Amino acid sequence: MAEMGDRAEIIVVDDEEHLRDMVAEYLTGQGFSARAASGGRALDAMLAEKSADLILLDVNMPGEDGFSIARRLRAQGQMPVIMVTAADEIIDRIVGLEVGADDYLTKPFDLRELKARIRAVLRRGRIVVSGAVVVAAPVTESVSATEALVPFGRLLVDLDGRRLLHPGGREEAVTSMEFDLVEVFLQNPYRVLSRDRLLDLAHRKNDDPFDRSIDIRVTRLRKKIEEDPSKPQTIKTVRGAGYIFSPGKKSA
Repeated sequence: MAEMGDRAEIIVVDDEEHLRDMVAEYLTGQGFSARAASGGRALDAMLAEKSADLILLDVNMPGEDGFSIARRLRAQGQMPVIMVTAADEIIDRIVGLEVGADDYLTKPFDLRELKARIRAVLRRGRIVVSGAVVVAAPVTESVSATEALVPFGRLLVDLDGRRLLHPGGREEAVTSMEFDLVEVFLQNPYRVLSRDRLLDLAHRKNDDPFDRSIDIRVTRLRKKIEEDPSKPQTIKTVRGAGYIFSPGKKSA
């Protein structure tokens, strides 16, 4: 991973040589350190040589597809992944979220939007200036370090670092899109929010949201924050209306 003052390491994985080289060249010109891989094997070889801060991963590739690669990456750790899908394949975006992608982008995409998406994903737990990555100070178990944290179910929210933390300080993996939803719930306690309203609040401008993405993210968040995800107490379903965030009572 990049250290203080280093350029963020990006690997562009796509079987289309012209596209991956063009994207890698653009990102390099924007201050990142970008490498290009033609598929899963090439990616594995690059990661064995040097780690990366983010993977830009195409879904539709011959041999091992992007979903399979994303699952492998998630099993190995929490390296951020942005998946690239065909514009008309909503099912690809659904599966991408389910396997734990941090964000998705549809082809054809604007390179400036790609840069913005990359910065947004890297910003979780870090501060990104130009292509440089400055690693945020880790949260310790001291009382002073947790005073600024906000309770969210059985976890705590570090709003500045865009992280979910266990009471002892261990970080719980959360994608950028999931964290966007966390922020919306925190800003609207005890208020029923419809799926349409959540889509409006939790998506960036120029995004192309789809209804089921909210349900997928809520399900994933419940697994992380609820004591019993099958009987949620923090993010509750209001039948026929949407979801409601119930902070609960603070202990005396």
